[in-house]
Amino acid sequence: MKRYQSQVIRLAACMTVTLLSFLAFAQDYAPSRPKKDAPSPPTFDVALEEAWIPMKDGVRLAADIWRPKGSGDRGQFPVLLEYLPYRKTEGRSGSYRLYAWFVRRGYVVARVDIRGTGNSEGTLIPYEYSEIEQRDGEEVIAWLARQPFSNGKVGMFGISWGGFNSIHMAMRNPPALKAIIAVDATDDLYQDDVHFIDGMAHVDSWEMGMDLSNAMPGAPEYRIDEKYFAERFDTPPWMLTYKVQQRDGPFWDRTALKTRYESIRIPTFLIGGWYDGYRDSIPRMLEHLKAPVKAIIGAWHHTYPNRPYPKPGMEWRHEAVRWFDQWLKGRNTGIMDEPRFAVYVRHWHPPGPYLEEAPGEWRYEDGWPIERIREKQLYPRPDRTLGEKPAGEGLHLLRYVPTTGIEPGGPVMWFGDVAPDQRPSDAFSLVYDTPPLEQDVEILGLPLARLRVSADAPLADWFVRLNDVAPDGTVTLVASAGFNGAHRESARDPKPLEPNKPFLLDIEMHFTSWVFPKGHCMRLAVGNAQWPMIWTTPYPMTTSLYLGGADATRLMLPVVPPGERPRPSFLPPTTGEPSFPGYESLERGTISGYGEISSIDRNPQLGTTRVTATDAGGVRYPWGERRSTEVIIHEAEDAHPEKTSVRGEYSTTVTLPDRTLRWEFNIHFRSDRENFYYTSMRRLLKDGVLLREKSWEKTIPRDCQ
Repeated sequence: MKRYQSQVIRLAACMTVTLLSFLAFAQDYAPSRPKKDAPSPPTFDVALEEAWIPMKDGVRLAADIWRPKGSGDRGQFPVLLEYLPYRKTEGRSGSYRLYAWFVRRGYVVARVDIRGTGNSEGTLIPYEYSEIEQRDGEEVIAWLARQPFSNGKVGMFGISWGGFNSIHMAMRNPPALKAIIAVDATDDLYQDDVHFIDGMAHVDSWEMGMDLSNAMPGAPEYRIDEKYFAERFDTPPWMLTYKVQQRDGPFWDRTALKTRYESIRIPTFLIGGWYDGYRDSIPRMLEHLKAPVKAIIGAWHHTYPNRPYPKPGMEWRHEAVRWFDQWLKGRNTGIMDEPRFAVYVRHWHPPGPYLEEAPGEWRYEDGWPIERIREKQLYPRPDRTLGEKPAGEGLHLLRYVPTTGIEPGGPVMWFGDVAPDQRPSDAFSLVYDTPPLEQDVEILGLPLARLRVSADAPLADWFVRLNDVAPDGTVTLVASAGFNGAHRESARDPKPLEPNKPFLLDIEMHFTSWVFPKGHCMRLAVGNAQWPMIWTTPYPMTTSLYLGGADATRLMLPVVPPGERPRPSFLPPTTGEPSFPGYESLERGTISGYGEISSIDRNPQLGTTRVTATDAGGVRYPWGERRSTEVIIHEAEDAHPEKTSVRGEYSTTVTLPDRTLRWEFNIHFRSDRENFYYTSMRRLLKDGVLLREKSWEKTIPRDCQ
């Protein structure tokens, strides 16, 4: 027995030696897995330098160069570019909070004022994302790549305008541009941007206020001379250009990534928010880009995720460093080994208009489209229910009430903002409810409403909303969209409606995520007005919605089946970041930074409504103070939908040691049945005395709007 035990022991020892030898051999000859690199650590201090970047035509663009300073500051670093018209010198406090994260980790960050804006020289660009701006951008990228502090590799990033032109520059493929991050941006400026939302006329707080900002010279000198008047103050407002371009076409094609996704050949990182109006580009670009692509969509609105509203946010700059380390420093950070899409799944919350935190949870998805999503069809029925099967044919009529639909637009009047209770708008819509749900239902994607409709007028808009109806009756907006009926065949070649002739209309709602709780109801609401977000169509009318039949009106939902998925482990937002010395906020404006609805005044006897939006803010700089105000007044009449108007009153006062300068911009945009009418005036006063006044008037024919 002992001999047998000893033989077993000797055999086990021999097998152990053999196994260890085999493992050593396998380790030596098997393909090795690349080691993951941690993101660049914060090892540098931050230094700011100003620079002039020369263009080929002799114009110089002004740049703030934020550089690493420390033991390795003589080295060469990748350069990150943010290229904006938003006055870099006055924005240094925010820039410092944003850029220091990158600079401390071994990146140079360049903030460049676009031609004719801020401190840059030259005549103001004629409109957003013009060929002039983009040609200059190529020269800026080449200049940054040649500098002694650069390793020759440039990345672009930014939110909104900075995200848009990051996409646009990637489409042009300048040699030194190696990767981009676009936050709250879009691939479709006609349908998604603030000029014609979903193909319908919209007058935005930003587009009116930008025409005042464009008229101001650079800080801190605020030089007022004839060259300044010619190059900035006297230049036409951009809004005049945009309101003429009422249909999709060549004007918008210059930056339309949606028609040529193959043009982007560099790695692209997309970040969006459920309460932002540009989120639809996330699934489209994930699906169609051929270059490496990743995306994150969270709960925030039009803001960086490290300063979120609503919460929760995340420290996106940590992920950005991993991204740029991968493509600009050649470090394997592992970011490309993770699933391509991180999504925050929203759970139910009561309606706004303000929301401190959106409940939900993060998870990873492999990309877009998501294979396990299944389409669920629901049918509006004659008894105003929403069921899984049609229940006979029916016809429901809706009288057009032009001044309704305020609630879906939220405080800033665009798709995506936190919206108040939808019951006031539902009262002037056709609504269809499911029975209380027997279990939770999650959706993720772009719900589609297929409507069979007609109108007894030559022009009508349709709006659809997917709402969550809680047991206590409150109604939360989940998803929505609008459609210009004249665009039913083509947004490039709109055609008036044939009165009372039915047609099919597919309205794809904006990208959404939501979990409908057990016991709640789903509601489909169909209306014809969403004013003042969308300009009223000019005809009194009644619209018809046809139910049942071969082409039954229906709602198609992207339902996610239950199942476990991996979850990202994002860092929470960094708190307590210092601001740049000498810059101090004197007065905080609205949460969004734009005019938000402050009052709604209805006169039921006259059928008139006035909606007022306001904002105000102030900043103290090392050289003085700046205070700005904004008042926007929308007015409309139910009996005369053609007589709609908006007035914008903007002012910026700069107080300097030796003088006080005040810029004013007043605009009146109105309509009748045939035309839009634009009137505006700029004024500049020095110490209360008028220095310059310039006005514009234009009649713009309505083009199926």
